[in-house]
Order: sequence, then structure tokens, then C-alpha cells
Amino acid sequence: MPTARKKASDTDVSRAVWFAGLVSRTIFIAILIVITARVASPQIEQYWTLLDTPGDLVRVVLGIAVCLWLAVHLFILPKDPGGYRTWLYLGLALLPLSLLCAVLIW
Repeated sequence: MPTARKKASDTDVSRAVWFAGLVSRTIFIAILIVITARVASPQIEQYWTLLDTPGDLVRVVLGIAVCLWLAVHLFILPKDPGGYRTWLYLGLALLPLSLLCAVLIW
């Protein structure tokens, strides 16, 4: 009876890959939070004038919601071991690009 068996490499991830995947995922999500907070900040630097401009109010409210959503996802870790390997590979490509985007936006 053929069964779907997982390879040992798919079920076990070394500590180095786990840690590197976790770190790259955390840094990437943190950079996304910083970019979102910067883009969602009001154009007028005073927060008490948000009610005067509805566009700024909507931008700030949506920015806060997205930042909270991303912050919650910082604590929801991948459930499968391959997720850490995927984040490691994605981190190598996405971290420099997201860091460059954050620097350019700032």
C-alpha cells in the first residue's frame, strides 16, 4: 500500500536553518511595519488635526490596522519545518530589497 512519506530532510530542519529563517522572517516583517508606519503617517505633523482632513484620518487608521496585523503575525510562527527554509531563501532575496525600500521612503 503506497503511502505518502516525507523525506527526512522535509521533517527535520537544523537549528541554524531554523534560526536563520526565524530571524529573516522577523526582520522582514519589522521592516514592513516601519514602511507602513512611515507611509501611513499624516502629511500634517500634528495628530490632533486628523479630523480636519479625512484623507489623513483614513490613512492613519488603515496604517494602524496594518501595523497591528503585521505585529500579530510576528508571533504566529510557521507550522511546518519547510516554512523556515522558505523564509531563509526568501529572506536572502527580500531583505535587501525591503531595506532599500525603507531607506528610500524615509
